[in-house]
Amino acid sequence: MGLEGTVTMGWGQSTGNVPICVDGRMIGPGGTGVSTYARSLAEAVGAISEHRYLLVARRTDDGPLMQALDLLRNTPRRLERRSDCRGGVLEGRDIFRRAHIHFKVRRRLYRVRCDVPLGIMHWTYPVPMMMEGWINLYTVHDAIPFDRPDLTPINARRHRAVVEAIVAHGDGITTVSQSARKALVSALGCRPEFVADTGQPVDIADAVPGPLPTGLVKNGYFLVVGSVEPRKNLATILAAFRYADTDLPLVVVGPDGWRAGPILADIAATPRVIRIAYAERDVLLGLIQNARALIFPSLAEGFGLPIVEAMALGTPVLTSDRDAPAEIAGDAALTVDPTNIAAISAALIELASDDALNAILSQRGIARAAMFSRDRFVGRLGRVYDDALQARADRGN
Repeated sequence: MGLEGTVTMGWGQSTGNVPICVDGRMIGPGGTGVSTYARSLAEAVGAISEHRYLLVARRTDDGPLMQALDLLRNTPRRLERRSDCRGGVLEGRDIFRRAHIHFKVRRRLYRVRCDVPLGIMHWTYPVPMMMEGWINLYTVHDAIPFDRPDLTPINARRHRAVVEAIVAHGDGITTVSQSARKALVSALGCRPEFVADTGQPVDIADAVPGPLPTGLVKNGYFLVVGSVEPRKNLATILAAFRYADTDLPLVVVGPDGWRAGPILADIAATPRVIRIAYAERDVLLGLIQNARALIFPSLAEGFGLPIVEAMALGTPVLTSDRDAPAEIAGDAALTVDPTNIAAISAALIELASDDALNAILSQRGIARAAMFSRDRFVGRLGRVYDDALQARADRGN
């Protein structure tokens, strides 16, 4: 259930009166899942607390000498507090890059501090930093670098070192699905209650889908959304598409990703595949809304944002029958073994020809998407903050 207003604490406090800061490193106009989450988190915090701050870096490079001196620092780096059009801002010079350098050399979280005595610092990704004296929560979106390092360009050894330092010195981890939560607890060997699933909000209520690119018509194409990389399983999708040999083209929307070269060659060699490397947000939503089906049998996800966006727009979804995609889709999608070319091909043929099935999936998807509303996310997030503040109070701080 969603929360309205503030969350009341068991020890007489209210999160509405507690400062909450979100790092601004990932907040931007980009369309990646992480940046979308960061924007959603900042908006949700604004609904929970009357004192929201944004942590930003002043883009100044101090040069090698100052960087070397900074490595010798044994006290937290002080942040400046100010206000601008974004509201309250905590700012430090070059802090995110300094933090990564500091961790690489000293294998310690880079400490910062401000003149606000206590608050909640919610990091939108596992950055090797901590706010001195505050409750520090970190969002870790998935366990892919631990479980499937072959599917990510992230340095698995360094990533593990950062997240283990977070487990040792932080107050908790938030993630975006139960599948990701269980995988993180297993990979890290931490207490299960240290990792909380807050989900991820998907709100397209105010979005206005744009026009279709020339040559495409409503219900006249299959759609793949995501960066061109092995994790998105495009090689298998393309093989299944060739085998299905339907009349519908396959539209692939997304930028070149890690190890995109062979996949791009496969796309170019496959008839009736249309590649769109970049689409504005309204055009992307128009493509999703008007597709015959979203094809998303990914090999690994922490959440799977396109699944919920498609369901919210009434578009049938084909996705993986395991882990986060299956959890997020529930019974509102057609699910397949993502490694089985024949199964994906059969599903494509079914989606291309069965109007009744598509209507059922559309109705179920719209209902399912409501589970990922902004209000529900605010409620889950508020309860995590409630627990973190109560735990701090129980320790006498």
